[in-house]
Amino acid sequence: MANLWKKQKLKDTTGLCRLGILFAVTVSVVLMLMSVPRTALNRTSIGHDDLDDFDKDLEVKLNASLLRLARANRMSLRLHRRNHFTPRNLDLYPDLAKDRVVIVLYVHNRAQYFRVTVESLSKVKGISETLLIVSHDGYFEEMNKIVEGIKFCQVKQIFSPYSPHIYRKSFPGVTPNDCINKGDEVKTHCDGNPDQYGNHRSPKIVSLKHHWWWMMNTVWDGLEETKRHEGHILFIEEDHFLFPNAYRNIQTLTRLKPAKCPDCFAANLAPSDVKSRGEGLESLVAERMGNVGYSFNRSVWENIHQKAREFCYFDDYNWDITMWATVFPSFGSPVYTLRGPRTSAVHFGKCGLHQGKGDQGDCIDNGVVNIEVKETDKVVNIKEEWGVRVYKHQPGYKAGFKGWGGWGDERDRHLCLDFAAMYRSSSSSESP
Repeated sequence: MANLWKKQKLKDTTGLCRLGILFAVTVSVVLMLMSVPRTALNRTSIGHDDLDDFDKDLEVKLNASLLRLARANRMSLRLHRRNHFTPRNLDLYPDLAKDRVVIVLYVHNRAQYFRVTVESLSKVKGISETLLIVSHDGYFEEMNKIVEGIKFCQVKQIFSPYSPHIYRKSFPGVTPNDCINKGDEVKTHCDGNPDQYGNHRSPKIVSLKHHWWWMMNTVWDGLEETKRHEGHILFIEEDHFLFPNAYRNIQTLTRLKPAKCPDCFAANLAPSDVKSRGEGLESLVAERMGNVGYSFNRSVWENIHQKAREFCYFDDYNWDITMWATVFPSFGSPVYTLRGPRTSAVHFGKCGLHQGKGDQGDCIDNGVVNIEVKETDKVVNIKEEWGVRVYKHQPGYKAGFKGWGGWGDERDRHLCLDFAAMYRSSSSSESP
């Protein structure tokens, strides 16, 4: 009987010990969770209340650094706050190469295309040596989740706090008194100026140019990670497919450019003609700057920034046509870019939409990718001993073209100029 009592006592003591250990572990976990900053817990998504415990001093500073039109917009402040987060994957890739070419990928909300682009980037050789910046035009959770899945390099997200997509009832979104149809400004005294063709602004359309210009100013002059970067930065879009040799090729081109083409302003991964896959010759090519996989350094950015007024007042909602028709011609000399004889990047889209090749083109349709990657696309296929073939008098938009319109509203032009000034003076020429 005594032995039975001892066994029961031992059993009870053991149970109490286990219960005590479980209680201690539970308390430790709760305390640990309470000590984790809320910014870390909410880093992956933007909730409605993620500013409730925001440090008030920091909130005031961030709010003051926004342009006036965004200071009453709660989502703008949330996005502006996220732009100050450190890059992801620092634990996986703590060191960046000194000769890195930073990559900026600017996106909107075409998740189907974005997945293809990210998948192609994951196979690019050397990608882990550099920083990838994803610039969002607005906030879309599906696009955000795709970025969260990137594990092949350091990646930093930035979100435009001035995207028309986050302004429901105020500029730069649609305002209740906005002019809509031709002649409304005379008939109803509504807000807005027509373009050269009599049409009024469309927020979804003007956001293309606004996002590109905000991104350029932010990357070159605003971000801690890049505002002192003197080297080249490579710019791609959410529907650009990069071949495995893209990064090594752009490194080679930027290294050869000073000697091979000292008058070249940029280096490109693809021909200016998006239908072309390149000549396949043993020669480098100098031609007009294209809009697929283009890169340039800080000195070129300074030249572009000096033409902010020309950029902001040209009546065309397309950033690239604005550059070709008014900014580049104002430089006083031809703006050449250096590239290889075979493309390392492809602009895809619904079959036949961009390339005009129908079923034979490089495209994505219904989630199926039809882009052929050959063995030569997997290795550096540019040689230092090659000469340079210069293409002059190429077709395309030039000085004298008046623009396609869509950019006649003075509010858009003033906001555009504000972007050019927001990192270069303590007080910008903000729109009223």
